[in-house]
Amino acid sequence: MSQSRDFLSQRALGVKQSAVRDVFDIAMDPNLVSLAGGNPWLSGLPLDELGKTAGELVSRHGTESLQYGPGQGLEPMRQAACTVMAGDGIPDADPELVVITPGSQAAIDTACRAFANPGDVVVVEDPTFVGALTSFNTWELDAVAAGTDEHGLIPAELDATLELMEAEGRRVAFLYTIPSFANPSGALLPEDRRDEIARICAKHGVLIVEDNPYGQIAFDGRPLAPIAAKHRDQVVYLGTMSKIFSPGVRIGWALVPAALKREFYLSAESAFIHASTHGQMLSTAFVDHFDWQGHVREVSGLYKERAEALWDAVKEHWDPAVEFIRPQGGFFLWGSLPEGADTLELMTEGIKAGAVFVPGAAFTPVEGTHSTLRLAFSFVEAEKLVEGVKRLAPVVNEAVARTR
Repeated sequence: MSQSRDFLSQRALGVKQSAVRDVFDIAMDPNLVSLAGGNPWLSGLPLDELGKTAGELVSRHGTESLQYGPGQGLEPMRQAACTVMAGDGIPDADPELVVITPGSQAAIDTACRAFANPGDVVVVEDPTFVGALTSFNTWELDAVAAGTDEHGLIPAELDATLELMEAEGRRVAFLYTIPSFANPSGALLPEDRRDEIARICAKHGVLIVEDNPYGQIAFDGRPLAPIAAKHRDQVVYLGTMSKIFSPGVRIGWALVPAALKREFYLSAESAFIHASTHGQMLSTAFVDHFDWQGHVREVSGLYKERAEALWDAVKEHWDPAVEFIRPQGGFFLWGSLPEGADTLELMTEGIKAGAVFVPGAAFTPVEGTHSTLRLAFSFVEAEKLVEGVKRLAPVVNEAVARTR
């Protein structure tokens, strides 16, 4: 028999495992303090009541809850998604234009299926979500980075990137962006930039795929309205229950422009038939019958405390040459060491010291050495965050010293 690799497509041979997943495997070591995983904190959920609800869905609606469902998603779940989007800042979302997916990762994958051809360009902010980069790689797309600062995507950099793509005769499938508390940078894109980015994309005829998993995790309790709120016809807007409820239910959605809905829906259906019927029903019950907004406020307050503890710790124990974007929401603290430091190498040294982070190389399509890193605070209690920072301090500070 031929070697097993002979059975694989060129696409499969080119797939790369997510560096974050590699780190997750390492982070399972109980002796390590993990600053790697961006998991939501679930202990504040009303677990007893949710357990009863989940059981009742089977006992009272057994056949329906365990059966096939419509490819676009159950109508009550699409209505629930619109309720959540109203909290995001889109009060008038139409449930007829919502497609329910098994998490927003599946919606990113569907966007690749529906809008991109092999070899097309997807413009991304740099850094960007590693899961999106993995999908783009799988679909043989070329992720091209546009510059960012502490506030996120820089409109002038986006404009220059799109002009360059036009000059090279390349097709840009879409812009992929996370404007609110981005993963991994935590940056919050200002309102005026949101409008400017929409204007630039309209000028170049480029679709926007706006991913908003963290928008309601705003530490001041005032989420910024998404780009899609005012520019609906040029944005495919992605939402999820993962950060406001549970990632385990695997429920996300896309709010799609009417002109693109049929193709997006059919592309989604061809990949996964439909999202879990039981997951949709439980998610709908959480939105309709529980104080989901109260839960979001509670966990946002907890995340804020942890972010502040992490911020204070790195400022106290790490060399001041390490620069950070101060989190205003979300799950992450993004750090930049001086040029010349390699955080991929530092990760190995950090593990030996008893703590783990994700190196910045995981979050960019740009090849080469990177001096950035992501610290996650959402799933670790404040005392452990401080301990992790202390364990990493000698490693980080020595790396900074080597750059001088």
